Amino acid sequence: MLHSGRAPELLTKRSLVAVSHAIESAALAVAEDGPLVVVALFQRMPYLERERAVYERIAECAAATVVAVVGQRPEALPVGAYGVVLDEAEDLAREWSVVALTPRFGAALVAHDRAEVEPAATLESGRLFDGRWGFRRDEALHEVVRLRDQLADRLPAPARAAVDETLARVRDLPATPGEPRGEAALRVMFSRAERAARARWAAGQGAADRGGASEGGGVPLLDEAGMRRWSGADGVTASGTLPVALIGVRVDEPAGAPERFGRRSVARETQAVIGAVTASLRPVDRAVRLSEQEYLLILPALTEEQAVAVAGQVHEAVGGLAQSYPFVSFAVHAAVTVTTRRPLPVGDVRHAVGWAAQEGVPVARLAPETAEVPAGQW
Repeated sequence: MLHSGRAPELLTKRSLVAVSHAIESAALAVAEDGPLVVVALFQRMPYLERERAVYERIAECAAATVVAVVGQRPEALPVGAYGVVLDEAEDLAREWSVVALTPRFGAALVAHDRAEVEPAATLESGRLFDGRWGFRRDEALHEVVRLRDQLADRLPAPARAAVDETLARVRDLPATPGEPRGEAALRVMFSRAERAARARWAAGQGAADRGGASEGGGVPLLDEAGMRRWSGADGVTASGTLPVALIGVRVDEPAGAPERFGRRSVARETQAVIGAVTASLRPVDRAVRLSEQEYLLILPALTEEQAVAVAGQVHEAVGGLAQSYPFVSFAVHAAVTVTTRRPLPVGDVRHAVGWAAQEGVPVARLAPETAEVPAGQW
């Protein structure tokens, strides 16, 4: 965390992107205060790919540009940029950091992934981090030293030499006394923009922001296109970060029920079923109607046991509809998994729900993603 003495803040990915872009823009600004060192931890490769063009430009003007991702070495980096592979198990794998440092300037963002979310326009933008940011040279100096020490064995000799040369130049000069004034102004603008973004979300301006309209519950009921937009399948997302619980639900009624009770009654029943299926969802969750009988519940940052408990609540809620519709007995089957895969493994869940309905299993659990599937388990 930043060596500022300030407590970490709760930051969304949306806000981290804004601060990261501000630091990168500052690094690209023309100034006679070099040499420049930039260190960035991206968590996963798709996030680096999104910013590749920016870091190509930074590498052209920096003495050293270091970028790190989990699991694979960044390829085809420009001259002056150095890629580092992070191990999934190390603390840096959870870190989102961008640091820029020259003898006269410094800015740093350091944030740690909480693997949690808040309600937002997309699953990615609502991801939550504990972090700090600032535009003070000495704070950036401490962060470059920390990251150099943690990455030293994985940096080639030219990169270490360039970083050490910049650090020596920085230590020879005092920080600018007016830095706190400029940072204070930036914080005012940032906090106002963040409050405005949250207010727009709270006001629910437009179905496009929420990805669909609500049909019987407190959360939006999406179609498959809305699910893809909200989950990031059509944007920039990455496997291996935020765990998401998926609950596939199939609700069947006795054959011939529509003919016996008429369309108006069927429409009321459908709304009642949707309300029962979505009754236990939180504001951060989403529900998708995949077909007339199939639903998918998407619950970020939930454990498998918690998801199984929600599936049980769905069974109970749908079963309770018999009080209002005593002549219709709904059959409910569900399948549960927790995944960090992107795109979300919707097909696997639907297949497991079909198996559960065929075998008469109330709630099926998909095998863990890292384990082989045992016989009789999806």
